Amino acid sequence: MTSPDDAPQPEPRPAPRPRLVFTDPFEQQTSDDTDRGWGDASGERGLDWYRSQRPPHHGEK
Repeated sequence: MTSPDDAPQPEPRPAPRPRLVFTDPFEQQTSDDTDRGWGDASGERGLDWYRSQRPPHHGEK
């Protein structure tokens, strides 16, 4: 008669290898794609901001 301690023990399984997951990097928005990433505290820009950003070659109107 054999005791349960004499029974062969199964070999431990190796840890599963991490899988490579390929995703489209363009699906994720980066911080510099936002107004906050460019240093703007609020997400809204008023008409005054757009007028101040007008290039000089567009003239004053």
